[in-house]
Amino acid sequence: MANMMRWRCWAPAAAGLVAACSGGNYRPVSDFPVRIGKPYTVRGITYVPAEDTTYDMLGYASWYGNESGKRTANGERFRPGWATAAHTTLPLPSYVEVTALDTGRRIIVRVNDRGPFAGSSRIIDLSRGAAEQLGLRAVGKAAVRVRVVEPDEKDRERLRHGKAARPLPPVSDAVRANLLSQIAAAGMTVR
Repeated sequence: MANMMRWRCWAPAAAGLVAACSGGNYRPVSDFPVRIGKPYTVRGITYVPAEDTTYDMLGYASWYGNESGKRTANGERFRPGWATAAHTTLPLPSYVEVTALDTGRRIIVRVNDRGPFAGSSRIIDLSRGAAEQLGLRAVGKAAVRVRVVEPDEKDRERLRHGKAARPLPPVSDAVRANLLSQIAAAGMTVR
């Protein structure tokens, strides 16, 4: 029994050593600590990260996926098949609901990286896995609505382990038309 207790005490440390020896130094996928970060400048534009529980924006999304295995801004390993995203200012990690305005399809993704830095109307970069779930992988850029959400622990757990959050019903055609008209009124081309 004493040997078993010793193993329980050393098992987490041993797991950490194995992870360190396997070529990583990546932060474990976790919701804590939440990092806001200091202001930073990319290509002459300064971004000021901040908590914004009311974040609800219209714009464009693109996707990325060739960076497999690289470190995300919050220190985790980037896994292109997972439903993750990059955002310029939201805390890391954050959870957002992304709605594809062409179809009304909605998904929840976990924001764990910084971007996009294209200087356009892109407001989020989705991982390949998130783009596939949303039906956007075939297009380079798509009109979206992005809003901060607080999913339940089951959805958070699924997203932290590379699985999709629970399916969400699509928005109605009336809501989708309204959102598309707002994008047009703001002078952003829909396609």
